[in-house]
Amino acid sequence: MGFETSNGTDNKPLKFLIYGRTGWIGGLLGKLCSAQSIEYAYGNGRLEDRASLEADIANIKPTHVFNAAGVTGRPNVDWCESHKVETIRTNVVGTLTIADVCRDRGLVLVNYATGCIFEYDNEHPLGSGIGFKEEDSPNFIGSFYSKTKAMVEDLLRNYENVCTLRVRMPISSDLSNPRNFITKITRYEKVVDIPNSMTILDELLPISIEMAKRNLTGI
Repeated sequence: MGFETSNGTDNKPLKFLIYGRTGWIGGLLGKLCSAQSIEYAYGNGRLEDRASLEADIANIKPTHVFNAAGVTGRPNVDWCESHKVETIRTNVVGTLTIADVCRDRGLVLVNYATGCIFEYDNEHPLGSGIGFKEEDSPNFIGSFYSKTKAMVEDLLRNYENVCTLRVRMPISSDLSNPRNFITKITRYEKVVDIPNSMTILDELLPISIEMAKRNLTGI
């Protein structure tokens, strides 16, 4: 897309600003940056606090921003049903704020979103093998968490500086992580046999860093 970034086509050394220090994806991103000798820092600001985000950018002077922060609920997404304002504050207000701040600064924002915004319907019946495409509008709002994610993805389409990556049932080679879908499913008493999409973080995260280097945006 034609978004004019602050780092443009010059040879300015990469420096990533990452939000989500304590999260699974945020932690892995830091390790990948270290392995690739990419300078990075974790943001201290709260996503919904515009001034704190602006301060982070002023202090760190990043070439790209990665958002791996958000509310998913603990122990699961049911938490969001009883904490709707907190969920909106981070997943909607916070995500839009960081996208807007980055746009003002000419920065590409790589936003790790969710694929849990779709469900089988008449156009995509179970067993048909017909998948959803990037330009399809979300059709699942069965949980409040998914509702906020679908809402913010639709709004983010208007920000030409955002790269939206839909993460769904993440899997990695680290089986010790309790958020690894393989690890989680082995502990379930009952498993429902429905075809689903899954994300291999060992592949997605290095690719997302490469996408940032190329200033790729869109869904």
